[in-house]
Amino acid sequence: MPRAVHVLAFGIFAMVTSEFVVAGLMPQMAAGLGVTVPQVGYLITVFALSMAFGGPPLTVALLRLPPKTALMTLFPLFLAGNVLAATASDYPAMVVARVITGVASQAFFGVAISLGSQLTRPERRGRAVAVLLNGLMLGTLLGLPLATLTGERYGWRAAFWAISALTVAAALCTAAGVRRADRPEGSGTLRSELTAFRAPRLWLTLMTSTMVIGATFSAFSYLNPILTEVTGFSPGAVPLLLLAYGAATVVGNTVVGRLADRHTLPVLLGGLTLNAVFLAGFALLAGVETGAVLCMLGVGLVGVTMNPALVTRVQRAGNARPLVNTVHTSFITLGVVLGSVLGGLGLDRFGPRAPLWLGAALAVAGLLTLVPDLLRRGRNPGTAGPGAPSAKSEQAAPVPLHAGQTT
Repeated sequence: MPRAVHVLAFGIFAMVTSEFVVAGLMPQMAAGLGVTVPQVGYLITVFALSMAFGGPPLTVALLRLPPKTALMTLFPLFLAGNVLAATASDYPAMVVARVITGVASQAFFGVAISLGSQLTRPERRGRAVAVLLNGLMLGTLLGLPLATLTGERYGWRAAFWAISALTVAAALCTAAGVRRADRPEGSGTLRSELTAFRAPRLWLTLMTSTMVIGATFSAFSYLNPILTEVTGFSPGAVPLLLLAYGAATVVGNTVVGRLADRHTLPVLLGGLTLNAVFLAGFALLAGVETGAVLCMLGVGLVGVTMNPALVTRVQRAGNARPLVNTVHTSFITLGVVLGSVLGGLGLDRFGPRAPLWLGAALAVAGLLTLVPDLLRRGRNPGTAGPGAPSAKSEQAAPVPLHAGQTT
């Protein structure tokens, strides 16, 4: 695997740590900004919506730049947002900071995934995406707890200063460890980038991603009340359980990354089926400690870990260029919003088990979005099909540049 892919994952790690840091520092930030805890919670929604709707326009503005130049343009913007967050004197300033960091991080994801695909041989792109997305998994597993610990010990502003330092380190590593690569052939104009979105199948694959992530975050967003109010764990046990959940996502992401290239559709079919089973099982067994933990870990193994297969499928339905990847991550972000909002509504009306049942329903909806590809594969069993590379997908995602790098 090219070293540059690991360097890009470090950048994603910094972005994700910033995305979730608010979740661990709500009481301190509420006191420091003179607002309520729910208002601080809205900062997570602001970040997600900024990612979903601000990332693609920013990516369009950067289309004519070489990928590395685009990344080195996004780092200062992201850094400025975090510095503003660290120095924010009031709530409106913090909202602006979250908008800036959300837009910058979304564009960074799209460009980084595109560049990682460009630097990797076509038959290994699923593994490359898994390495890139390990930055996301580790951001949840390590970045969030470390940022929370920093904020609790030195104040919430220190957490944002730490993320700012992490951003500078990631930028320096990218400058030194990622070589300059040309724009993929045919990219650089808005018209050429928008051509891919004329294909109905691309929109269907994007909807699959929304359902997969929505199903998972419907449960993940409310694990704390589920585990304490229904299962009966003490609040002190929840961080350890979340750490185990995060470890399961890292394992699952690695396994899916190894299977995503050759078995894209079967992986998604199996993953969504298992996720629906684990979520429904979690709802049924939430009052039993062993059953609840096993089902929770199962969701960790087959939930957000489907991302490498989702990215591979989207790139084959469209292309591996920055705009398609950025729009894809926007649909993933919409899944986060959908799952957390609907899960919250269900929790308020029907109790802590409701988000789990809702998650299972969203997973079933995701399975339905796979039906056209399954039918197409059944009619053409002798062709490459949607789960394997095709001549079209190879042209859509040009052969990468290696220049002495090894895979």
